[in-house]
Amino acid sequence: MRLAGRVLDGLGLVWLEGEVTQVSQPASGHLYFALRDREAVLSAVMWSREAQRMRFRIEPGQRLRVRGRLGVYDRDGKMQLYADFAEPAGQGAEAIALEQLKAKLAAEGIFAAARKRPLPRFPRRIGVVTSKTGAAVHDIIRTVQRRLPTPILIADAAVQGASAPNQLVMGMAMVVRAGVDVVIIGRGGGAVTDLTAFNHERVVRTIARCPVPVISAVGHEVDLSLADLAADARASTPTAAAELAVPDGAALVEALHKERRRLDREIRHRVDRARQDLDHQTMALHARGERVLAQASAELATLAHRLTGLHPRKQLFARGSRLAELTRRLTAVHPASRLARSRHELDALIARRDAAMRKSLERRRALLGELGAGMAALSPLAVLDRGFAMVVRDDGAIVRDAAPIRRGEHLRIRLARGALGVIVEEVE
Repeated sequence: MRLAGRVLDGLGLVWLEGEVTQVSQPASGHLYFALRDREAVLSAVMWSREAQRMRFRIEPGQRLRVRGRLGVYDRDGKMQLYADFAEPAGQGAEAIALEQLKAKLAAEGIFAAARKRPLPRFPRRIGVVTSKTGAAVHDIIRTVQRRLPTPILIADAAVQGASAPNQLVMGMAMVVRAGVDVVIIGRGGGAVTDLTAFNHERVVRTIARCPVPVISAVGHEVDLSLADLAADARASTPTAAAELAVPDGAALVEALHKERRRLDREIRHRVDRARQDLDHQTMALHARGERVLAQASAELATLAHRLTGLHPRKQLFARGSRLAELTRRLTAVHPASRLARSRHELDALIARRDAAMRKSLERRRALLGELGAGMAALSPLAVLDRGFAMVVRDDGAIVRDAAPIRRGEHLRIRLARGALGVIVEEVE
């Protein structure tokens, strides 16, 4: 086996192409895999120092071109390949590494639609992370100032090259610390290879955990960078990103004018309806007051009629007439001997009559006082006695509203005692 190993080692570096069937990488960092073609399977090992230099991860199912030396593993007595380099047989290493990173981040939910945040409607300050010498920053500034002038904080950062990822990350941290409501990160147009910085894992993770919404504006219509997938919103150009960041001021003004006109119409309509309701309530109140006044007047007339029938003078007149008639009849019927007794009885009756009449008179006076107080309470003049006044026009109409009164008009004010003639000098 040692001889076989020396013979295989004498072949020097060889290139082999095949499909990866199994891969394992223990804690040592060494990478163990197998290559298969249509006829055979060859075990391979890549030591940890070479595995760390790989730009993509070797996985089952990939087709690779592998460089290395053939040898025999003494313990098993099997031939294997000691690989020091591998590359995809079809797709490039960069593309595979990008797809693997994309799959990894997607599995973590960084690209999930559920975590996308809405952009602020009216940002107070906008952070822009891009190159200060590129056309993108000028496009963003012009667009924002044209649509709705808003303060812009610019963090200068390289957008391509080895230092670009670190500068982009630092620029985002700077604008967030300074206090912005939304961040625009991107660059102008360029080749597909210029997207490398925006596919860097650190840049993508920084966008995903940014505390404010992020708009990605890489400037490629067709090619999507990982930054586009992680951002809360994606714009095809920096100009489009600025249009996403701020609303159109002219459109807002027009919308406000339309809304104000609509509100004016609605307010006028409501005021007109309120005035109509007030007119109806006023007329109903006047009609009710007139009905109450008519009812009170009728009750007052009835009470006055009853009071006239209960007046003491009328009662005295009726009793006096009755007494005179009885006296006449008594004188005519009874003899003289009975006349004295009758006169005595008559005197007693007269005394009883007088007492009864006085008692009845007192009762009638008390009732008259109560009826008089009720009449006074129901009388419109009682309101005037409390300090109120009644204003009437020359035609006798009562004034209830100051609106139809004009300066210089003659009015008459009825008081509890007397009346005043006045000329209007001011109407409020």
